[in-house]
Amino acid sequence: MTQYTTDRLRNVALVAHGGAGKTQLAEALLFTAGSISRFGKVDEGTSTCDYDPEEIDRKISINTAIASCDWRGHKINLFDTPGYFDFVGEVKAALRVADAAVIVCDAQSGLEVGTEMVWRYAAEHGLPRLIYINKMDRDNADFAKVLDQLEQAFGSAVTALQLPIGSASGFTGVVSLLDGQAYSFREGKAERGPVHDDLGPEVEARREMLAEKVAETDYELLEQYLEAGALDDADLLRGLRQGVISGEIVPVLCGAGLSLIAVEPLLDAMVDLLPSPADRTPIPARRPGSEEEVPVAADPAGPFTALVFKTVADQYVGKINLFRVCSGSIKADSTVHNVTRNAGERLGPLFTLQGREQKPVTEAVAGDIVGAAKLQHCTTGDSLAASPQAGVILPPIEFPKPVFSVAVEPRSKADEDKIGASLARLAEEDPTFRVERNVQTRQTLLYGMGELHLEIITGRLKRKFGVEVDLTRPRVPYLETITRTAQAEYKHKKQSGGRGQYGHVFIRLEPLPRGEEFAFDEEIFGGVVPKQYIPAVEKGVREAMDDGVLAGYPVTDVKVVLYDGSHHSVDSSEMAFKIAAAQAFRKGFHEAGPVLLEPIVKVEVYGPEEYMGDIMGDLNKRRGKILGMESLGGTQVVRAHVPLAEMFTYASDLRSMTQGRGTYMMEHSHYEEVPEPIARQVIAERASATG
Repeated sequence: MTQYTTDRLRNVALVAHGGAGKTQLAEALLFTAGSISRFGKVDEGTSTCDYDPEEIDRKISINTAIASCDWRGHKINLFDTPGYFDFVGEVKAALRVADAAVIVCDAQSGLEVGTEMVWRYAAEHGLPRLIYINKMDRDNADFAKVLDQLEQAFGSAVTALQLPIGSASGFTGVVSLLDGQAYSFREGKAERGPVHDDLGPEVEARREMLAEKVAETDYELLEQYLEAGALDDADLLRGLRQGVISGEIVPVLCGAGLSLIAVEPLLDAMVDLLPSPADRTPIPARRPGSEEEVPVAADPAGPFTALVFKTVADQYVGKINLFRVCSGSIKADSTVHNVTRNAGERLGPLFTLQGREQKPVTEAVAGDIVGAAKLQHCTTGDSLAASPQAGVILPPIEFPKPVFSVAVEPRSKADEDKIGASLARLAEEDPTFRVERNVQTRQTLLYGMGELHLEIITGRLKRKFGVEVDLTRPRVPYLETITRTAQAEYKHKKQSGGRGQYGHVFIRLEPLPRGEEFAFDEEIFGGVVPKQYIPAVEKGVREAMDDGVLAGYPVTDVKVVLYDGSHHSVDSSEMAFKIAAAQAFRKGFHEAGPVLLEPIVKVEVYGPEEYMGDIMGDLNKRRGKILGMESLGGTQVVRAHVPLAEMFTYASDLRSMTQGRGTYMMEHSHYEEVPEPIARQVIAERASATG
């Protein structure tokens, strides 16, 4: 197998709104480069990068697939990312280890929500970008309209590098503004020729615009351009590459992946215009246990450093970890140090991926992407090094927090036995998926990015581990408390032959400030309740609090004081006092102004300014309290406190309300009293559910 040097590597993420044709374009790139011998199709379930059964059934990408090809002596690692927001974690991980992004647009649909989002994500990582207007062979394809939308949305950096020859069924190729030549395609192969007279004036005008933009990025080129009035092809290409790497220029290309038209020029652009790992700025890492910054450059002669960016739970092979070699090099069957976990790892065989297929390699150099199986300690986000002494912590991958939740119930006892370990394996594979056991509601909760995300998770649970589950809406973890002081007395007395039972208590219930949970005290004088029985009184109160009084929800923020009582020298026992205390608590609770408390979450909603009125109106309808609004660049942020009970459908509602442009984060804040009408309804529903 060919060994590539760092300067001959290209790590390119294909990103887009769902349905723009990324996966079919990836297939076209691999086929055109000769990396695969059969041209697969997404619609037929035969593509290299969509191989998961769920992907084949739904005809959408769910996972980031990795495949590589050789083009002009360069290795191009392609990351085919999902386009649906539910799988945004996969996109973020790919962009973290890519060196550039190709943003794919649909020539029919033009600029879409997902296009804006991936542009923003790529910008956050400082990645150079190309834009590829795909599906130019479809009806209603409109290159000029889409280019105008891109220029309006993303500014003057967006610059046409090609013009289409024809459109829809008449689309046959492209004109390159770099050399002013026309390229027509038959069965994917380019035929070069002169530009048709009809396109001549536009080609000249666009080439001049491109030359001006390139000249503006470099002082020497600008002088040359002003003196000569033009740039030769070599200088234009050199300056264009500098402008792309710096982010000052975002070239726009076009083609049709499914028809294999203008795929070769995209491969050329990846090699000629996009950076190698060696062209990127060093990564700011740090020493373990300190804030000392250590720059990590993609130097194959440097110390070995790598970042684990993806974990796959394979039912046959076991756990597979994929990582980018950030500096140095690594050979198969080496020993490395997991800096994040402070543990040694034994690497077995190394491999690169071609979709599902694993291709063994003996060595990987700085900038390359490889995988290893059955590492003991590794998980996504870990930093690897040659030794503890050379170890540094690389910046973590910033995954979005899951916001959508469902409760999960195993269908059988066998499923119940396997569900914990199976869900843990899936959570290890997907950092945007989280499992939690809610003690208050006694439910296992699954958290993800949306309804589709959790549907896919449960599908994998069945397919990979044979576990079948039902999903239901989570219960709200309400609490009960009191609003005023009350006193209660209860005497537990029972005589039925032999030793009897006797416990007699007087208690006082007092409200505590929110969040202080529980306090117990005693004011007993003269031994009316012997000291050995006082712990039993506290235990009885605690058990009554756990079971609740109003609606069976746990009680909180209550202080209980035992201030009087009586005992029997023979019949008193810990059990008798525990029963008496529990009954006294329930009796006093009803007299102490009992109320229901509900969890309140802090919500941050991000979206374009034009949707802010709808977002705030919707939050108000959900009984939310708006805390404030601010601008972050071109995005508005609304912060609010909202009852958790009103947020279970918010993920899908927000997307609908903002045409997919809105996102949000949510975390628990505090508990507040439930309004009386709603409290009555909750208590009635709880009583009905428990019979």
